[in-house]
Amino acid sequence: MRKHFINKRYLLLVSFFVIAPLTLILSSAALVTFSNYTEDEILANYVPGQEPNIFAALPSSLPSISGQVLEEDARPQLIREYLERYNSPMVGLENFIVQTADKNELDYRLITAIAQQESNLCKRIPPGSYNCWGWGIHSRGTLHFDSYEQGIEIVSAGLKKNYIDLGYTNPDEIMRKYTPLSKGSWAFGVNLFMRQMR
Repeated sequence: MRKHFINKRYLLLVSFFVIAPLTLILSSAALVTFSNYTEDEILANYVPGQEPNIFAALPSSLPSISGQVLEEDARPQLIREYLERYNSPMVGLENFIVQTADKNELDYRLITAIAQQESNLCKRIPPGSYNCWGWGIHSRGTLHFDSYEQGIEIVSAGLKKNYIDLGYTNPDEIMRKYTPLSKGSWAFGVNLFMRQMR
């Protein structure tokens, strides 16, 4: 029994001293062989479906996962959600509102916020006027538009020319000329409605 144990230890010791150097020699030879190839040569010999080549070091370019991110303008959706929340008859004009605001260099929310302040988003307007903004409504009469689109275009262009270009750039400044008798409630409302559309 003891002799068997000694033979087993002797066999393991001999195996280690034979196998370990042999493994080191073969590994070194493989590294030297592979280091003589360039990355392009290794990749040129690659055949899909076969075992991949072994690199002596990491390749200069590693596999990566890529995807495409498409940019989409969220502003029309924000306007639409706001118009729908208040059941405005202007639902469906959100793209037109944003395009007209961009054309006139206005904040895309301004026209909608003024319509909310002046007419509860076009639900309380002079009959048949399509005038949701109180634009040209005074003691001498009421300005009528042929459609909401025409109203949006005329009021946006008027805000640009008669307010923004003259330095009235935010609701507090616009209020001083748009509705000078307001003691701040008009600007407060317009600012609040604009914040709700973010």
